[in-house]
Amino acid sequence: MLAPAIGFSQQAKNKYSISGIVLDKGTGESLIGANVSFIGQNGLGTVTNSYGFYSVTAAPGHYQLIVSFTGYSIDTVDVVLDKNKTLQINLTKTSAQLDEVIVSDKRKSDNVSRATMGVEKMSIEEIKNIPVLFGEQDILKTIQLLPGIKSAGEGNSGFYVRGGSADQNLILLDEAVVYNPSHLLGFFSTFNSDAIKDVTVYKGGMPAEYGGRLASVIDIKMNDGNNQKYVVSGGVGLIASRLSVEGPIAKDKGSFTVSARRTYADLFLKLSHDTTLNKDILYFYDINAKANYKLSDKDHLYLSAYTGRDDLGFGSLFGLTYGNLTSTLRWNHVYNSRLFSNTSLIYSNYNYVIDINSGSNDISITSRIRDWNLKEDFQNFINKDNKLNFGIDIKRHSILPGTITASGTSSFNDLNLEKKLSLESAAYISHEWSASPKVNVTYGLRLSNFSALGPGTFYTYNSDGTTKDSSTYSSGQVVKSYTYLEPRFATSYKLREDKSIKFSYTRNIQNLHLLSNSTGTNPTDLWVGSSNNVKPEIADQVALGYYQNFKKNLYEFSAEIYYKGMQNQIDYKNGAKLNANANVESELLYGVGRAYGLELFLKKKYGKLNGWIGYTLAKTERKIDGINNNQWYDATQDRRHELSVVGIYKKNDKWTFSSTFIYYTGNAVTYPSGKYTLNGQVYFYYPDRNTYRMPNYARLDLAATLQGKKTKKYDSNWSFSIYNALDRANAYSINFQTDPNDPTKTQAVQTTLFKLIPSVTYNFKFL
Repeated sequence: MLAPAIGFSQQAKNKYSISGIVLDKGTGESLIGANVSFIGQNGLGTVTNSYGFYSVTAAPGHYQLIVSFTGYSIDTVDVVLDKNKTLQINLTKTSAQLDEVIVSDKRKSDNVSRATMGVEKMSIEEIKNIPVLFGEQDILKTIQLLPGIKSAGEGNSGFYVRGGSADQNLILLDEAVVYNPSHLLGFFSTFNSDAIKDVTVYKGGMPAEYGGRLASVIDIKMNDGNNQKYVVSGGVGLIASRLSVEGPIAKDKGSFTVSARRTYADLFLKLSHDTTLNKDILYFYDINAKANYKLSDKDHLYLSAYTGRDDLGFGSLFGLTYGNLTSTLRWNHVYNSRLFSNTSLIYSNYNYVIDINSGSNDISITSRIRDWNLKEDFQNFINKDNKLNFGIDIKRHSILPGTITASGTSSFNDLNLEKKLSLESAAYISHEWSASPKVNVTYGLRLSNFSALGPGTFYTYNSDGTTKDSSTYSSGQVVKSYTYLEPRFATSYKLREDKSIKFSYTRNIQNLHLLSNSTGTNPTDLWVGSSNNVKPEIADQVALGYYQNFKKNLYEFSAEIYYKGMQNQIDYKNGAKLNANANVESELLYGVGRAYGLELFLKKKYGKLNGWIGYTLAKTERKIDGINNNQWYDATQDRRHELSVVGIYKKNDKWTFSSTFIYYTGNAVTYPSGKYTLNGQVYFYYPDRNTYRMPNYARLDLAATLQGKKTKKYDSNWSFSIYNALDRANAYSINFQTDPNDPTKTQAVQTTLFKLIPSVTYNFKFL
């Protein structure tokens, strides 16, 4: 190693910064989270931000700058720091085995030293190796294998995080909110892994720049595209195929990428001899597109878009289409070697259309939520011990609860529910501070405001749901406004270089609420904003964690305990009518919630065999006025034990094997406790909510990838998988019915969706 500095005094008054971008040499893609540090400077360094930008400040001197990123060869650069400098660094991809040899003594222990808790980064390579339903790689199903994140059910991409409901997760795609992140009623996610570069999960102390949800943030970044050469890649599977095209707009300056995916289950239906079945429709598609261009050394422009649509239909009787459309225009600007900014204009739209055709009574139902969003984010790399993040975030929400259009011969009348407009804004500041070699602190404050706006007529309700009063507001007039401070704090204390303890406190506010009677999410669920009746949801979470790495950071271990208190939680009256209801707020009940638990996580990061084991012990409860005699009861997402085991084994250059095992105890459900007959009709009696449990769930999935033909111009592989290899009949739902052979008895009928399912996919790439 070099001496800390040669020819210059470390005590020099002036300090200089070296800054720039870290890129993949082969594609020009920016690398998020790459480590950039000075050798022999006691941890002096940083990690690249979401756009690959870094900045390190030090006294004048002669240094060696070392740059590393998992899966890439380490680069070492001699730097004479006698003024502020800009340096672009290009890293070269390498094999996992070679990386194991090169960096065995230099692996970073950021998970131990950083202050933030409950943060996980998922690599796309890991995601692509994990076996899933029908062989379709799925980001949202993969993160459900992490402790503290629970699946909403068999095959479902919906999930719960630390006691939160499904709508309390903020899901971002290139900063745009994705309101319904699932295809085919939840069995697939909207995210095509071919289009994704980086996935970061915040389930604990989320930074101050994020807001609007109580439970978690899933921040997903799309690929920028290859600015060196044109590449065509894709895959053909049993139920879906994918195709991606990327290449330079101008070499080294700009690139584009387009990825598309479509299922073709509907094509198999058309082969059926059943004249009813072959008219059914069942498919989805999605398209990701992105372009970027380097305007100058200080300015970079990005434009990304996503559109996806599901089309489900049963002959000519029923049709349901739904989907998302997002777009993000971003401008990165480097003011100087220490100040970086990102300006974003974002559009997000989710809508659904239901068509019901029953002879003369044909109706069409439409609902939509649409956002326009302006964000300005700054990062100030003050010095080696201090980094400041600050910015503003302004969103305009437009919610169309529903319109019903009836045919001219229909006995139904048209219905147009009033559009609901609102303005949500926030300002934040966050400080990352290395207080000492042992103590790191991140603290911040978010000031959020939500204003429900006119025009429209707004009602207030009595406790029994009857209308108390109404007021009419003109366009732009504020109906109700809520302002909150959201403090965020996290700290870590190093016990040794390889172990630490951490503490965090986070307050989050949520002003958009999903009304759903299902356990997960449905495409026809309704979003409502805070109003004169519906108050913002509030969550306060504290967490304490122990982190330790073993064998030169080959293994990572963490144990976290948390407690979350929640205010203004929403539930529904028995028999509540949520859709196409102008007075839907009269159907709502309010109360409090609490969630607490223990999460254990052990991960092996390098070598031929890697993977992780996660375990969660948790409790989630609600106390809602008007439910279960106003007593605490188990929430729908309450699930006591959950275990996940993931293994990925690279045997050689030809074969990679992987498996996952999942076990969890049943979540809380409501079953009937009796039945009675009225006017010859049998009715079931449901006295209390969530007093029973679903059966325990267990599943083993297996996968293997065979490397195929590989040349300088072509690469291919075969992916084989078996979903539910133990052929276990897991319960998707349990319904009750009168025994047809004995009306005095009741039958419990279990529905199982998927038993053993083999899949095969062929993947290819033209270079």
